[in-house]
Amino acid sequence: MIQKIIDNISGIKNGFKPIEFEAKKIFDSNTLQDSMTLSKKLLESEIYQVRCLAVFILGFLASSDLEALNILKNKISRDLSWQVQEILAKSFDQYCKDTGYENALLTIKEWLNDKNPNVCRAVTEGLRIWTGRPYFNTNPEIAINLISKQKSNESEYLRKSVGNSIRDISKKHKELVEKELSTWDLTNEKIRFTYRFATKNVQKNTSN
Repeated sequence: MIQKIIDNISGIKNGFKPIEFEAKKIFDSNTLQDSMTLSKKLLESEIYQVRCLAVFILGFLASSDLEALNILKNKISRDLSWQVQEILAKSFDQYCKDTGYENALLTIKEWLNDKNPNVCRAVTEGLRIWTGRPYFNTNPEIAINLISKQKSNESEYLRKSVGNSIRDISKKHKELVEKELSTWDLTNEKIRFTYRFATKNVQKNTSN
């Protein structure tokens, strides 16, 4: 069974939808324990598509299995494949969706405060567009506040995600975003980098 799955998945070169579809099929047709066992075996593969499949399965498991959530946070976040990191973000959003975004707030904050930038980015990127998600769509200021805490992170990769996430929100909540951005110290190079992604008007604002 495992080899057949690997053969089917390893040939996928573009897009993640077929992998997600296969993961959901596996999750729906197996017990939680069997799904966990299979995902762990798939994670041993050197083929990134196969590991992506495992991460999708773990995302479906995470709301009902703390071990799955911990594997996502502590193991998957260290995977060197950027594709796997993209699926980590999608899987974290799946966890939040299944748990309820408001109910997941403590976990969201915990991951955002993690020292590993991949863990933080799984949140900032996974929940995009934040204000399109339940709870945050009626509490945009909370989303802005949570995301902005990583505006000066050492990781440029994470700061880019932070800036883009805030920019997404500004399309519908311009005044709230402008209020937040007005408090940023643009003499800080890292914050200034994030700011450039958060707003198109950076050159105008920083020249004053």
